[in-house]
Amino acid sequence: MLDPRCHRFEFARSRREFLLRGGAGFGALALSHLLQQDASAAPAGKVISPLAVRKPHFAPRAKNVIFLFMEGGPSHLDLFDPKPALKKLAGKPIPPSFGKVITAMGEFNSPILADKREWKQHGQSGTWVSDWLPHTAQLVDELAVIRSCWADGINHSAGVCQMNTGSILGGRPSLGAWTSYGLGTENTDLPAFVVMQDNQSSVVNGPRNWGAGFMPALYQGIRLQGGNEPIPNLRTPEGVTEAQQRGKLDFLDQLNRDFAAAHPEQSELEARIASYELAFRMQAAAPEAVDLSKETEATKKLYGLDQKETSTVGRLCLLSRRMVERGVRFVQIYHGAGSKWDAHANIEKNHTELCRAMDLPVAGLLRDLKSRGLLKDTLVVWGGEFGRTPMSEKGDGRDHNPTGFTMWMAGGGVKGGQVIGETDDVGLHAVKDRLHVHDLHATILWLLGLDNMGLVYKYKGRPERPTLNEGEPYKKIAG
Repeated sequence: MLDPRCHRFEFARSRREFLLRGGAGFGALALSHLLQQDASAAPAGKVISPLAVRKPHFAPRAKNVIFLFMEGGPSHLDLFDPKPALKKLAGKPIPPSFGKVITAMGEFNSPILADKREWKQHGQSGTWVSDWLPHTAQLVDELAVIRSCWADGINHSAGVCQMNTGSILGGRPSLGAWTSYGLGTENTDLPAFVVMQDNQSSVVNGPRNWGAGFMPALYQGIRLQGGNEPIPNLRTPEGVTEAQQRGKLDFLDQLNRDFAAAHPEQSELEARIASYELAFRMQAAAPEAVDLSKETEATKKLYGLDQKETSTVGRLCLLSRRMVERGVRFVQIYHGAGSKWDAHANIEKNHTELCRAMDLPVAGLLRDLKSRGLLKDTLVVWGGEFGRTPMSEKGDGRDHNPTGFTMWMAGGGVKGGQVIGETDDVGLHAVKDRLHVHDLHATILWLLGLDNMGLVYKYKGRPERPTLNEGEPYKKIAG
């Protein structure tokens, strides 16, 4: 029997390692594919970055997305979807004609809760908006208000996960990651996908909401922090020159690439290498991008930076404008991070405070984008993971309602001044032009020039798509 020590045998420890050694680098095909996507469009022999700009499937209406995520579930019944029947039925059980009701907290037998809002029609379109959103109300002719959204997640974990990734189960790429994968980025000095939130509480499910799932990690979102240093550890330490930084990075890059060559299956390492390069370039570009000191006082006031209640969200909205202005493909803002919109009790106090903090800055963002000619190319999306029930909870709150709720879109080729779909007479179920989360995602991708069924990533031999082989774009939304 041969002694391996005498013949320098080195047994493969896994099937992957066997294929790598025995197939002349067969295991590196995944990395090769990643680095050479769309190589046919490049000069012969030139390797294209995985985040290089790619051609959309068809002519896009939008180039960028700003997704304003109201975490916790804002009440459509108190904001955009007035229901006179709530006042008529207040204090009574929901009539059996509305069908079986399933709620997260089991409040299906609770009495109807009347809204306390004053409703008015606004703009030339006559769109109804409540007194909680006076600034947004002035811009309804820019909005496509979608009253017929529905989802599968009845609790926050499933609902937030689905609105971000298309699935109630974790592990899939986020919509922002799919967008980065499908279109690449126009600015190699800033992240393609940026995430911000209004406080330090953890968003439900955490970073997996903006993760890349089974795709290479470089497509995941990069979270910007609050304070004076939105991107931690980006500033070059005093006394360190650019040449010294470059030398350290080159040495680290060589070490990482030597390791990557022996372990090509680890996409996270490629993402780490790319992130070091991006961080080096961002040391020059990012400080300017996040510096609001050069904005005019009029612009700061437009976003509400001069008011305590609106300054936090205003800053995030202003930063989002600066990001898309510089070619960042997808920006996501979480307002009410930590499910602050989850008004199971005292909805009057909860929504009053949150609407006051958000309304002016969001309206300022739309006005600013339009005045700069950016709104036509920037799709702005507003909404949460679900809405609220017509039935009361704890006497003065509302439970989760995924079966019918409201979102709106503006800019990016969207025809403003329209209301899409309907819920039933008490706002419980979407009943006309129902749009599931998959349809909403398909619509966003369609406006970006991407076919949700044609955007494919091969994973474990399967063609994976952003909407799980479901969903159709609602093309009537376009102008």
